Amino acid sequence: MTITVAQIAQWINATVEGDDSIEITGLAKIEQAQSGHLTFIANPKYAKYSETTEASAILVPTNFPACPKTVLRVANPYFAFLKLAQRFYQQAPQVETGVHETAIIGAGTSVGDSVAIGAYVVVGANCAIGKGTVLFPGTFIGDGVKIGDNCLIYPNVSIREGCIIGNNCILHMGAVIGSDGFGYAFEEGKYHKLPQMGIVVLEDDVEVGANTTIDRATMGETRIQQGAKLDNLIQIAHNVQIGRHTAMASQVGISGSTKIGNYVQVGGQAGFAGHLSIGDQAKIGAQGGVTKSVPAGQFYSGYPARPFRKEMREHASLAKVPAMLKRFKELEDKVHELQERIKELSKE
Repeated sequence: MTITVAQIAQWINATVEGDDSIEITGLAKIEQAQSGHLTFIANPKYAKYSETTEASAILVPTNFPACPKTVLRVANPYFAFLKLAQRFYQQAPQVETGVHETAIIGAGTSVGDSVAIGAYVVVGANCAIGKGTVLFPGTFIGDGVKIGDNCLIYPNVSIREGCIIGNNCILHMGAVIGSDGFGYAFEEGKYHKLPQMGIVVLEDDVEVGANTTIDRATMGETRIQQGAKLDNLIQIAHNVQIGRHTAMASQVGISGSTKIGNYVQVGGQAGFAGHLSIGDQAKIGAQGGVTKSVPAGQFYSGYPARPFRKEMREHASLAKVPAMLKRFKELEDKVHELQERIKELSKE
């Protein structure tokens, strides 16, 4: 695709400073951009590259200082870049519609228009596959699963029996939806498995990363609400509820029956104890260990997770401990010296 800066500005409602007739042929990171590329600056740490980049034009915030390159000023450069990337580049692999000859489709299963089912896919009985959905090779769909329209189910995804997938969902390679929850009762010297009778529900526009696992409910539902985004290698336990447009980075673990609110942001490797409530728009820092419920709108971090500013003060205090110990030892020596002098004086 080749398009002028002026046309791009119309697409994203940007203000141009410089030559709006420049032709853009692609998008690139600011450090790697070449002539013909459009790049962006959203993080102030990258501002220095505005003087050295070879890009033909740069998307910048509205308050960005003047620079020698042609710039397009927008309120949110990262989001504007995202919108352009959707235009410049195909979002999903192109596949032929139809059912591959090696695929197995169970009795009573309905398949919508323009569906693509790849090689060695297994779809159980009484399932429903919505129109425009793609099941890439090697996926497994258990009995009674319902999958909405325009979903992308990448290779080797497993969706177990009875689970429900909404419209426009993306499940990346190796994701497992509806595996048994970790439920046991200990009696007579051994663990007894508790049947996991519930399901998993993914609402519309949910994206699940590679090798992420979402356990079915013990009873009822494990539910991931509309627009939630889950990175790779996340573990979601039985009966967890994740709110609308919540985003989680890689290797997060959530124990059973915890409820995560709407628009929550969770850093990588954070862990949650069970039966907690995390309020809307809360933030959890990377590697945070959440042992208690978190109020709405609060930023918690550390282990055990506590308000971010409090954790930072505690870390700052820890840095002073060696000097404090040294001072304490000096004072202790002085006290000992004074005690010895007092003993000597008392003998006189």
